[in-house]
Amino acid sequence: MFQGLTTKLSESVVASAATISPKTDIIHVTGTTPIVNINATFGGGFSGILFIVPVGAFTTTTAGNINNVSTGIVGQLMIMVYSKTNKKWYPSY
Repeated sequence: MFQGLTTKLSESVVASAATISPKTDIIHVTGTTPIVNINATFGGGFSGILFIVPVGAFTTTTAGNINNVSTGIVGQLMIMVYSKTNKKWYPSY
């Protein structure tokens, strides 16, 4: 946190699916279905950050807009960064 600034993050629960469209900063992902695409719903052609709390051991593939294959580890935060230049999500693990 930066002194004097307030940061407020929104949260929601999202079921794993081939394509997910998160609408909040933090998502709790349930299920084990592989995620192929994550819609960059922050719009405007911006880069962005998504915090994922795995509730299920889902996987990601490189068949869509995710750069690396990864497996969600239940209880371990995964951070995804979206590059507007590459139009890809980059997972932290």
